[in-house]
Amino acid sequence: MLLCRFSAVSQTLAGWGRRSTRRGGLLHRALTISCSRGSGEGSVKPARVSSAQGLYRDTVLLPRTDFPMKLTGRKLLDRELEIQKCGFADLYSWQRARKAKKDFCIHDGPPYANGDPHVGHALNKILKDIRNRFEVLRGRQVHYIPGWDCHGLPIELKALGDLGTSGLSPLQIRQKARAFAKEAIARQKAAFQRWGVMADWYQSYYTYDGAYEAAELKVFQEMHSKGFIYQDYKPVFWSPSSRTALAEAELEYNPEHVSRAIYVTFPLIKLPPKLASQAAGLNRISVLVWTTQPWTIPANQAICYMPKAQYSVVKRADNSQLLLVATERTTSLTALLGTELESVGTFTGSQLEGGICSHPTIPDKEVQLLPADHVTMAKGTGLVHTAPAHGMEDYSVASHFKLLVDCMLDGDGRFTELAGPELQNLSVMTEGTDKVISMLKDCGALVKEEQCVHSYPYDWRTKQPVIIRPSRQWFINTASLKDKAKEELQKVRVLPESARGSLLAMLDRRTYWCISRQRSWGVPIPVFYHRETGEALITKHTVSHIAKLFKEKGSDCWWELPIETLLPAEVLKKVTGLVTDYVRGEDVLDIWFDSGASWAAVLEESDSRADAYVEGKDQIGGWFQSSLLTSVAARNKAPYKSLVVHGFAVSEKGEKMSKSLGNVVDPDLVINGGEDPSMPAYGADVLRWWVAESNVFSEVQIGPTSLSSARESVGKLRNTLRFLLGNLQSFDPRVQAVDPREMHYIDQYLLHLLREFSIKVTDAYSEFDAGRVIRVVQAFITRDLSSFYFSIIKDRLYCDPEDSLGRRSCQTVLEEILDGLTRSIAPILPHLAEEVYLHAPGHDEGETLFKSGWIKSSSVWRRPGLEEAVEGACAIRDSFLSSIPGKNAARYELTIAIEPGLLFELMESLQEEPTSTSSQLAELMMVARVNLSSELPRDLPPGAVVSHGTFLINLEGGVIHENSAYSIAAVPTSAARCSRCRRHTAKSADCLCLRCQTVVSQAH
Repeated sequence: MLLCRFSAVSQTLAGWGRRSTRRGGLLHRALTISCSRGSGEGSVKPARVSSAQGLYRDTVLLPRTDFPMKLTGRKLLDRELEIQKCGFADLYSWQRARKAKKDFCIHDGPPYANGDPHVGHALNKILKDIRNRFEVLRGRQVHYIPGWDCHGLPIELKALGDLGTSGLSPLQIRQKARAFAKEAIARQKAAFQRWGVMADWYQSYYTYDGAYEAAELKVFQEMHSKGFIYQDYKPVFWSPSSRTALAEAELEYNPEHVSRAIYVTFPLIKLPPKLASQAAGLNRISVLVWTTQPWTIPANQAICYMPKAQYSVVKRADNSQLLLVATERTTSLTALLGTELESVGTFTGSQLEGGICSHPTIPDKEVQLLPADHVTMAKGTGLVHTAPAHGMEDYSVASHFKLLVDCMLDGDGRFTELAGPELQNLSVMTEGTDKVISMLKDCGALVKEEQCVHSYPYDWRTKQPVIIRPSRQWFINTASLKDKAKEELQKVRVLPESARGSLLAMLDRRTYWCISRQRSWGVPIPVFYHRETGEALITKHTVSHIAKLFKEKGSDCWWELPIETLLPAEVLKKVTGLVTDYVRGEDVLDIWFDSGASWAAVLEESDSRADAYVEGKDQIGGWFQSSLLTSVAARNKAPYKSLVVHGFAVSEKGEKMSKSLGNVVDPDLVINGGEDPSMPAYGADVLRWWVAESNVFSEVQIGPTSLSSARESVGKLRNTLRFLLGNLQSFDPRVQAVDPREMHYIDQYLLHLLREFSIKVTDAYSEFDAGRVIRVVQAFITRDLSSFYFSIIKDRLYCDPEDSLGRRSCQTVLEEILDGLTRSIAPILPHLAEEVYLHAPGHDEGETLFKSGWIKSSSVWRRPGLEEAVEGACAIRDSFLSSIPGKNAARYELTIAIEPGLLFELMESLQEEPTSTSSQLAELMMVARVNLSSELPRDLPPGAVVSHGTFLINLEGGVIHENSAYSIAAVPTSAARCSRCRRHTAKSADCLCLRCQTVVSQAH
């Protein structure tokens, strides 16, 4: 509670500190100037002073340092590069070689190797590096191996360019794709290093590396042997533009997709038995269905209804047509069709069982009415057209009722001959849809056509619509893994916690995962097929053999080696058949399986679980999930102990970055600057500050305003550190430091605040909350240092004898503050921190900050009664300042009256004598003199300002609890102002105060 009270006090002190600087004497103004202006070399020049003051200028210990106030342009960039070369180059290997009680591992989610580094990379890599550097400082052995996702269609397409795949062998395609990926990796790696990211750059992992592929195949084999991986013919998301199957994670949904939605009738040729009596006299009833995919009508096998819903036969007023629809959809259909719909019979969905319709465009084809749980009443007619080959839920109905799953489409998304001569070779998304609608119109089945704007899946790489079509593919049965995966996920810490729901929802929605791709650039699925039967040959022996070959030669050997080497006799003898009976498979693994198995290739075997996975929110349905599923399937546990989910980098207007909008921010330009004056060279630390300062758990805005603000914040911090360095000139803490027990109370109190500060900073870093670190640092500097401590100790620091106990006490604390502040910002601003460390006292030349540990604090810094003594004095000062608003406190003498008791004893610890101009209490009050007594004198002069207050003392957990009253009388001092220290403590205007007389006489 005392600290809460002190917070309010310190706000007042902050204002007073500004007033005292503004209204103080000439020396105070000189000191302000000296701390804000330096020469070209960074040394501090005294301000112009009067002739009297000039006599004493050389005896005032103003701050001096060669630490530059500013570094800009080329000097800034050169300095950062120099520090990286000297201080960062061997840091990762050094910390891996040292002995440590604990390890810390962030497993790096591999960025895709298909382009230049961007701000999204910067956000992610710097966020990870901040935590890793913090862990190195606190003495842990960090495991961080950066990696790249190197396979997949986008790289293949970019590598081939206009060549396409025509005439190229798989090995030629792979050669070009690998070269393209390597070039992208080199550019990205150079950028990550320039951002100051500490990592094992010599042991990075690549998904095209043979050893990595071998580890991936071991995961594949383990999952296959457990029955989680299987081959089947079922609907999958298929990209005609890529000619390959896609997993859910490879889709992006376009909310502005426009479909031609149609209402179509299916004549009811056999009434459901339960309706035969109710429908007597009703002829030619048609079931009305709605679909946004007209091209799927030729593949229709059934119409589904909701068993518990209510349905009606309605008569159109305009043409007497009888339609079967859901009762609750009647009103909206009336508006849609523009005619009244008269109900002529109502019944429940379960009564539709056994009904049969005729297909509108395929003669003699019968279509059953079937119950299904996926039917909803949100849109359409409440009766759902069902094409098992082209819908996931449709396929589930077909599996249950043993319906045919015929595919009428080829890999290019065109109708095959199975669709009939009228449709053959037509693209289903364009002219195929046109033709189907035309056929429905010709046979009188088309009731209504409308445009429907809705969310539709697109291939995330080609940006073209996908379709659902059945194909023989390899799948992971995620439905059988789901419960265990959710159980393991509940043990994982998720930041922010709100992301857990999305992770669980993604798992719920995923029943199977298609992991085969019809491409050349990827890890081959290690399967052989019988030439005649097509039966797959895949065993632990065949997979283990292929994994061994991949580790030795890389996966190119799948195409390079003869099948006799891939399937040798000693492996084949474990199954029946000859090697000539088999051919190698042509599919490759989904890149999400590639990266999802990275835990097996990268994490150390001792635990093989990372402390954290840190990625953007798009990985909720991507890498986070593929890693979880493969790990749970293979070894029954999650690969991570915690997940950190950050947002995306967006423009300052909150817009997604795109070249067409011209709002893309290039991190290289942020660091090195551009030709446009609005983009100066900010350096890597400003980019890192932007990352740290942002609320990374939401969308992160970047642009000129945020970067300029970041630079300004770093500049202010630099000046604070420079002030500290300037006041530690010629101070060596190894021999001149003062024992805390001998320090002034306010110095001890600052050590106490520094200890609390270090605890808050440590907690924030441990929570991946660098933004909170910055807020804690800025509050400590602004409130506790600039507005409070620095304003109080300047007189003692500048004007006391150089080797005096009081000044050394102060310098001891300043050195601790400098050290604590430097270490606290080091994970965020490593270049600035190392630069400060080079200038800081107390360590040998050549030492680096990151090899010297975390913030040092001691329990000795917290003493009983210390807080209460200083905070009690601050409360009294607060009352005094409130009584003289706008006036200079240094011109007053104070009489503080406190009845005998605990508060009086605390004030006596700050001033033992009844009256003093140089006591710790006088220093805290920043007045000319303090008189301490048990009561105010009765003969106060007429100009005295009297105020009263109370202070609550709470010691030993409430055992000592006392609310003490005090009174204050402030009287303008009669003492003269000292020409050297500018305090009102001299006997006359032409005389120095006793302290300054002593200092000057010793100096001469």
